[in-house]
Amino acid sequence: MKVPISWLRDFVDIDLSIEELAHQMTMAGLEVEEIRFVGLPVPDDVGVARHETKITGLGWDPEKIVVGAIHEVMPHPNADRLVLCRLDDGGREHTVLTGAPNLFDFKGQGTLEAPLKVAFALEGAQIYDGHQPGKELITLKRRKIRGVESYSMACSEKELGISDAHEGIIFLDSDAPVGTPLVEYMGDAVLDVALTPNMARNASIMGIAREVAAITGRPFREPSLEVESEGPPIDGLVSIDIKDPELNPRFVLGLIRDVEIKPSPYWMQLRLRLSDVRPISNIVDATNYAMLEIGEPLHAFDYDALSARVGGKAPKIITRRAEAGEKLTTLDDVDRTLDDFTVLVCDEAGALSIGGIIGGAETEVSDATTNVLLEGAAWNFINIRRTSTRHNLQTEASYRFSRGVHPAVAERGVRRGLQIMHQIGGGIVNQGLVDAYPLPPDPVAVEISERDALRWLGLSLTLDEMASMLEKLEFKVSINGNSLQVTAPDHRLDIGEGVVGMADLMEEIARIYGYDNIPETLMADTLPPQRGNPELDKEEHLRDLLSGMGLQEVITYRLTSPEREARRIPADAPKDDLPYVRLVNPISQDRVVMRHSLLASVLEIVERNGRVRDRQALFEIGPVYLASEEGLLPDEPLRLILAITGPRAPETWQNEKLPGRFDYFDLKGVVEELLQSLKLENPQFEEVEHPSFHPRKSARVLVGGVQIGVIGELHPN
Repeated sequence: MKVPISWLRDFVDIDLSIEELAHQMTMAGLEVEEIRFVGLPVPDDVGVARHETKITGLGWDPEKIVVGAIHEVMPHPNADRLVLCRLDDGGREHTVLTGAPNLFDFKGQGTLEAPLKVAFALEGAQIYDGHQPGKELITLKRRKIRGVESYSMACSEKELGISDAHEGIIFLDSDAPVGTPLVEYMGDAVLDVALTPNMARNASIMGIAREVAAITGRPFREPSLEVESEGPPIDGLVSIDIKDPELNPRFVLGLIRDVEIKPSPYWMQLRLRLSDVRPISNIVDATNYAMLEIGEPLHAFDYDALSARVGGKAPKIITRRAEAGEKLTTLDDVDRTLDDFTVLVCDEAGALSIGGIIGGAETEVSDATTNVLLEGAAWNFINIRRTSTRHNLQTEASYRFSRGVHPAVAERGVRRGLQIMHQIGGGIVNQGLVDAYPLPPDPVAVEISERDALRWLGLSLTLDEMASMLEKLEFKVSINGNSLQVTAPDHRLDIGEGVVGMADLMEEIARIYGYDNIPETLMADTLPPQRGNPELDKEEHLRDLLSGMGLQEVITYRLTSPEREARRIPADAPKDDLPYVRLVNPISQDRVVMRHSLLASVLEIVERNGRVRDRQALFEIGPVYLASEEGLLPDEPLRLILAITGPRAPETWQNEKLPGRFDYFDLKGVVEELLQSLKLENPQFEEVEHPSFHPRKSARVLVGGVQIGVIGELHPN
């Protein structure tokens, strides 16, 4: 999560230095991996920063990099691809030579009615070279280019270290004060915060601001979400039908009419770029800006396109599972075939978008859009993660929804999105929202005491101290005798119930107290009695014996596919018809079931190693997974597999000629020695047909009349 400090300051006052703030955030569980200075002075003690956070960036000299105003763009006398700009820096006028293509449209127009505000660097300024890959520092020097003296520059974002964009110079907002040092006008620093999955609530500027307010003791400023709604009520203009509330517990819609599609103001583009989001247009940028600020991913539909799909009627938005084989062209211009577990946002004419992940191409906002329907919703995070993995779609929306976004945030996100659209795109917002909320989550309440803090954290805290820490994080707390009754705020889904909830609250107290402030404490609880694990001891003894015989242990994937396992069975042998234990959310398409046998996975190792090594003597001890008729969990019997191939001994200078190659009898000898070492006497070997082996050279092994395994050479097929 990239967090611009200027944006953070909209919600909380920061009195600490940026480096100290990063340290305190890290000690509260919000690890700041990097501080990137964009214009602000870079600290001199980078190498000895006590929090060991990576520090990068470029400081802008306040004397040499300022806000300038271009009053006229003139042609270059000797070059068609260059122009000369009459530029005022607040102190004097300069003639600036540049080849920025976004100035060509202004060439030859004479004095501009509204001057172009730009970032202006004077002679001696240190910037990045915009024409070289990476970040190569240069110092501006006076020189002649095509007969015209050049000593200054109107800068691109790359030259100032804002982003990699260098196709044109920056056009600042029209209210930028000419002559002001650029660092004072828009200098910033960006914290790169590594969020663990249970802290998805902080994947927003407001989320981080809440944490900073709690850590520093400063008040958190809750923004107003009141929307200036001058249009008619939205009722009757759109409706919602949620088919499966378990997968889509809430869906909210707002409508804004007569917007103007245009570029966003530069202050918004700058914050988006610093947050690693590419600006597109004011309406699309508004959805991304609200998402980064509030934490609720939004999607904007072209309302007229929706209405046209259903013959001019009021659209009805439907969320449902996809039908098997249903297709959708998404915003990335990919035609996707959907699975029946995928949740779609649809209308009566068909699919519109993949819920919580990516929109569809047909109803996206375009330059011709005037009326915008804005969506905010809540989704089942497990289903979002499954769908995202299936289509290899990692979007900003799926990142948040796959980790859990509280349904209460959906309405706030839509209101904030409408606010921004109205602010930068004009238009009229319709009164009210359409809000379908069939499955609100139950509030989570947990009880904790002083004793819990002492036992779990080693801290002697009073109930009032614990209550104060939790209230800073917007928990509702009441003292009930010798304990606290704590209710989680409605923007959090990460607080459990019972013992799990107690552990979650102890973590919150530890974070706000500061991990580095918790004293070292010896464990005071009585240790549980030591108990052996006979089954594990036997398994380890077996490993020791096989290693002592010269075999090397391998550990293979428990996950496989029926097709991979089928390779172990000859074409004319009976197939493996036992049902597999299938994964609901597999990590890849070739790891979808739990294995029935160790043979296939070990043979893959033998096959791969055989390309570089002739002699192999391997074993694996591990479970197989057989679907059980008695319950949900499979049976997991332990299996041993031995695999030997190649010459009986490694080739050395002492061998005049290589000994023979491993065969069935070598394998039989290993089994006999192993059984003898395990004190299993009088083993019997009986010829048997086994689908995985050659029938004439396979045998089952019996001890005391009980079969303990099968050995044999592989079938030649």
